[in-house]
Amino acid sequence: MSISFTDSFDREFQKSSMMGPNALRISEELASYLPIKKGARILDLGCGMGLSSILLSEKYGAALFAADLWIDPTDNFKRFQSLNIDDKIVPILLDVTKGIPFPHGYFDIIFSVDSYHYFGANSEMLPSLVPYIKTGGYIAVAVPGFKDELYNEKLPSELKPFWQENMNFHSTSWWRNLWSNEKRVRIESCREMDCLKKSWEEWLSTSNPYAIDDIEMMRAEDGKYFNLVQLIAKIV
Repeated sequence: MSISFTDSFDREFQKSSMMGPNALRISEELASYLPIKKGARILDLGCGMGLSSILLSEKYGAALFAADLWIDPTDNFKRFQSLNIDDKIVPILLDVTKGIPFPHGYFDIIFSVDSYHYFGANSEMLPSLVPYIKTGGYIAVAVPGFKDELYNEKLPSELKPFWQENMNFHSTSWWRNLWSNEKRVRIESCREMDCLKKSWEEWLSTSNPYAIDDIEMMRAEDGKYFNLVQLIAKIV
């Protein structure tokens, strides 16, 4: 059995670049559901410290635009330089809620791991992104969520101490219903991802202060509520 890209990639680099459940592992599973051709032009939206971009560039040979609002693109450039792949990935600073500085139809794929729920849990975002993807192209998203909708009075008592209103965790059915309203997309996949447990374990094993804070939350959750939602839609 072949070793996955994630399992063969530098573990310390992964740990130092995580901002949540291991984006490299999540990206590898999400990308496996896409027909990514060498040279495909991909906007990696909310790329964080670039793990998802590294996977798409190194495993698939895609042309990457690594966009994030919180991470300085110079820092990501230096990170890519350290791997000798800075000529393959273009790091940019982008607030997607204010528009995308590219032509319509420019990208083969818009790809987003562990970030879309911050800006896309609304009826406006998907329609605003679709014009930038070629007809026949894809938008692929992986976000943390719940197995069932648990907002307001349904939120379990054990999760309330950790809950923040802007977390935007939703179920697969909630996301499917939201994306079904967009006429120019055909939903190809809306599923629970297999790497939930492993990607969280890898995040909690880091020394990141946010990961340390999450240990008690995950102990309280105990595998009963959280989910990783995969959404893939084709532009038609």
